[in-house]
Amino acid sequence: MIRPNFLKPGDTVAIVASARKVSRIEMKPAIDLLKSWGLNVQPGKNLYKDDRQFAGSDEDRAADLQKALNSKTVKAILFARGGYGTVRIVDRLDWKRFVKDPKWIIGFSDVTVLHSHIQRHLGMETLHAPMALNFPKLSAACLQVLKDTLFGQRLRYTWTPKGNIGTLNRKGKSKGVLTGGNLSMLYSLLGSPSDSDTEGKILFLEDLDEYLYHIDRMMMNLKRNGKLSKLKGLIVGGMTEMKDNTIPFGRTAEEIIREAVAEYDYPVVFGFPGGHLPNNYPILLGREATLSVGDKMELTFHA
Repeated sequence: MIRPNFLKPGDTVAIVASARKVSRIEMKPAIDLLKSWGLNVQPGKNLYKDDRQFAGSDEDRAADLQKALNSKTVKAILFARGGYGTVRIVDRLDWKRFVKDPKWIIGFSDVTVLHSHIQRHLGMETLHAPMALNFPKLSAACLQVLKDTLFGQRLRYTWTPKGNIGTLNRKGKSKGVLTGGNLSMLYSLLGSPSDSDTEGKILFLEDLDEYLYHIDRMMMNLKRNGKLSKLKGLIVGGMTEMKDNTIPFGRTAEEIIREAVAEYDYPVVFGFPGGHLPNNYPILLGREATLSVGDKMELTFHA
C-alpha cells in the first residue's frame, strides 16, 4: 500500500465539501483547531456554495476536490461533512497527479465512496476519521488521537465491550489489511467500479439511521456477493439510531450482523468506538493491522 507522508507543522490541509452544504460558522472551529496544530488551511473555492442540499453543483464539488488532489502543497484533504453526494462526482475525478503526490483523505460516512475507490484502484492508505463539521463535538482525547495519527504516531486501541454486546463477539486473533466504512455506502457500491475488495482483509462496518430490516438486507447482499466469507476479521463500530417497524424485526443491528457471519470462523468484535458516535476514533484503512478478540479487545496498526 502507498502511504502518504505524515503531517508536520507548516503543512497545508485542504477542506472540501463533496456532499452536503456547510456554512462558514460550521467550519470555523475545525479551521481554528487545525491552525492551532501549526497547519495551514486551504478552504475550497466552492466550499460554501449552495445547490439544493449540496455544497454547490457536481461540477463545483468535483473541481474543489480535483484541485486539492492535484496540489503539490496540500498534504491532507479533510472533508467538510457527509450526507450524500460523493458518489455523484467520483467518476469525474482524475487520480494521476494524486498518485504522484499522495495526501491523506480524511472522512467517514459518505466519504466511504472515496476510501473504497482509492483502496481498490490506487492501493493507498486513507483515514476513516471525523470530518470538519464533527470537530466541535469531539472530546479532547479523540482530537488528540486524530492529531497524533496524522502526525505519525503509531495507532493502537485497547477496549472492553460495554454491556451485553460483548457476548456477540467471536474470540480469536488475526492479521490483515483494514477495509470498509459505512455499511449503506458499501452496499450501494456493490458491482460498481468503486466496489470494495474484502478477501483476506479485516472489514470495518458502521451505520446510522437505518431500519433494522435494511441492515439485514444489506448484510445478506454482502454475503451473497462473497464479501463476508473470506475475511480475516470483522470489526463493528457504531450502529446508531436504528429504526424498527410496527411489527418488530426481532433482532438488534449487532445481532443481525452476527447472524450473517455465524458460519465463518474469523474473529468478530462489536462496540468499536468508531462511526456515527459522539467520539469517532480514527482508523487507518489500507493499513495492515492485528485484531485480537478476547476478554479485552485490541486493534494494533502495523508500522
